[in-house]
This record gives sequence, structure tokens and C-alpha cells, in this order.
Amino acid sequence: MIKTKEQLIIENKELRSRLVEIEEALTAIRNGEVDAIIVSGKKGDQVYSVSSAETPYRTFIEEMSEGAVTLTKEGTILYCNQRFAEIVQTPHESVVGSSLKRYVTPNDNSKLDHFLDQLTHGKHDVLIVSLTNTLYLRLSIHLLPPYLQGDNYILIATDITDLKRKEKELKEIIGKLANHIKALQTLRIDNINETLDAEGRKNKLEIANNKLYKEITKLNRLVAKMKQNRKKAIN
Repeated sequence: MIKTKEQLIIENKELRSRLVEIEEALTAIRNGEVDAIIVSGKKGDQVYSVSSAETPYRTFIEEMSEGAVTLTKEGTILYCNQRFAEIVQTPHESVVGSSLKRYVTPNDNSKLDHFLDQLTHGKHDVLIVSLTNTLYLRLSIHLLPPYLQGDNYILIATDITDLKRKEKELKEIIGKLANHIKALQTLRIDNINETLDAEGRKNKLEIANNKLYKEITKLNRLVAKMKQNRKKAIN
């Protein structure tokens, strides 16, 4: 069947219109503006989830051994995985919507505020804080990209309580060793002083003995001379 010029023009417009729709859909998918698309086929319309690729990552986040948190600039927890709820020893449903400062000790809250205020896009840093439940956390924090709610933070929390405990034990051992070394140094100094004192006493005794020996020699000479004089006087 040969199409007329008018039919070809109409068909061309329809194809162009469909092309524009497809390009718009692709642009929306690239920009993350849609979660799913509908595709028409012989079996009718079918829905394909664009975010289906996120499922393995969501599973990974939920099952990871570190705590994962999405945080506002004010410190409100928008999302956390089960591990973070376990770390702060609070039911998951109670953690979401609460403030991170609720779980951090007062001494470290000011440090956390300053840290978050200094954080900028492209800057990734680490902070160690103590929790009210006596645990210690290593917080790896950075701002989300602008296209992913860039005013919020993503936070990875690692429990380093055992590490801090071992660090404390190591410091105590080092302190004890330092005290032992100091005591040994004192003992060595005392021994040196005693040795010096003994040598000093020995030197003094030797000097005294020499003087005494000289005096005895002089007396012996004097006695011998007196005997000679007496003998001469008798003769």
C-alpha cells in the first residue's frame, strides 16, 4: 500500500512525538526523577522499577556490621540500619526521628557540632565520640551530593569500644613500666651513691692508715734513737 504525502507527514509527526517522549523519559531516568516506567507490549502495560538496582545495596546496608545513618544538619536521624540501633541499644523505630546528640555524651556533643559545621562537600573526615552507654564510636561522615538531598549527612559508625579498652590497658601497662623504670633508676642512683660513699670511706681509711703508719715509723725511730742515747750514757 502506497502512502500519500499527507499520511507520511502525519506518521513522521507521530514518530517525532514518540521520540521526544522517549528522550524525556531517558532524561528523567538519568536525573533520578522517576522510580519506575511503564512499557506497553503484546501482553499489555508492564511496570519496570528503575530503582530495582538499589535493592542489593539496601540489603548490604541493612546487613553490614557497621551502623549506617542519614542525618540532617540539625542532627536528626532520618534513617538508620538495624546495626546502628543495636549499637545505641535503642529500638529501631525509636532511633529514627531522634537526635544523634541523645546518644553522645555531653562532653563530645560540642565536638560533634563543631565537626559537622566544618564539614563541606568533597571533605570526608572521621571523628571518635563516646556514647552514654559507655561505648566508643568511630564516625565517618560526609555530606550527601546536592542531587541526593545535599543538606543532609551520611554517617558510618564503627564500634571501637574493644580497641579503646585495649588502648587504655596498654596505657596502664606503659604507666606501670615507666614507674618500674623510674624505681630502677632511683635504686641505681642509690647504689651508685652507696658505692661512692664506700669508696670515700675506704679512701679516708687509707689516708688515716698512711698517717698512722708514718707516726708509728717516727715513733720507732725516736725510740731507737733514745735507746742509742741511753746506751751511750751508760757506757
